[in-house]
Amino acid sequence: MMETQKKVHVGLLFGGNSSEHDVSKRSAHNIYDAMDKEKYDVDLFLLTKDGIVLDNAATQRIFAGEPEDQVVADEMPKLDLSDPLAPIKNLATATDIDIFYPVVHGNLGEDGTLQGLFKLLKKPFVGSGVLASAASFDKDITKQILTHNHIQNTKYVVVTPENRDQMTYAYLQEHVGDHLFIKPANQGSSVGIHKAETEQEYLDGLADAFKYDFKILVEESIDNPREVECSILGNENPKASKLGAIDVPKSDTFYDYNNKFVDASGVSFELPVELPADLTKRIQDMSLGAFKALGLKGMARVDFLVSEDGEPYLGEINTLPGFTNISLYPKLWEVSGIGYSDLIDQLIQLGFDEFKRQSAIHYDFVALDAE
Repeated sequence: MMETQKKVHVGLLFGGNSSEHDVSKRSAHNIYDAMDKEKYDVDLFLLTKDGIVLDNAATQRIFAGEPEDQVVADEMPKLDLSDPLAPIKNLATATDIDIFYPVVHGNLGEDGTLQGLFKLLKKPFVGSGVLASAASFDKDITKQILTHNHIQNTKYVVVTPENRDQMTYAYLQEHVGDHLFIKPANQGSSVGIHKAETEQEYLDGLADAFKYDFKILVEESIDNPREVECSILGNENPKASKLGAIDVPKSDTFYDYNNKFVDASGVSFELPVELPADLTKRIQDMSLGAFKALGLKGMARVDFLVSEDGEPYLGEINTLPGFTNISLYPKLWEVSGIGYSDLIDQLIQLGFDEFKRQSAIHYDFVALDAE
């Protein structure tokens, strides 16, 4: 009689305290629904907007449609908040997790925080590690690494509370250009991003951006760019998907949070997009080069702006890209020949592979003689 293969026990962790909380919930729903339940047992863990992990039973209530705020209110009295581990205590309710699958977009999920937790727990996890996640989440550090590796990206300066008075609009015009993009360095999905073509727009945009970070990028704006995306899959030998393009209504000026997640009716996608062969290869090579330079693992979606004269500028790298119904990471792999469920299988296997690779590293402990 053939022995039944043990299912892989996955801890699917989503939510978080970023503006992308609800996007993360949508992504987690899609991933959960697409996971082959013959292969996986899945425990769900919602990370609340206050950074508290709910257990599987409470999270299942939210998945079933109960209002999140009510479920959270029911669960909070059960926690001993004097316990320093209270925010993550509910992870102990599933003691035999084989691998964690973080689907927390933005803060905590993409900045290396959860990855550090998984490392402390000595558990495999899907996606990139601590350093790669943190470096990729910080747009300034990302651009420094890209520039060092000769991967083309837009001109920019960094504005902080300390140098804010010196970074006048006149200074930015001289060093960056007349048309500016203002971005918090450590936020995702277009939160706090503004386009500025006048001094007042610059000042207003900067003031708003400082609500979300203490380090603000002010970048040059590319005239009438095409927004092109590439999905990457793999560890040491990653592969690039076919490319996709996003066509945003002229009235929206750029692909912002609203037309990504709230009302995408005016946005159209070309999947795959037909670009000149040399440009396609250049974008794929830049994507792979950035993935390797940043030390990424598992997955990434790489966003480009292509100028009217066909020059690609790497704009942003997302280490835990969305898996909603309109998210481009899985859609690009679908048109490249990898279906949704197969993609999830591969990402989980890549997580196990990286954990095994890291486990082979030796640490020597040299005892100090007692005095």
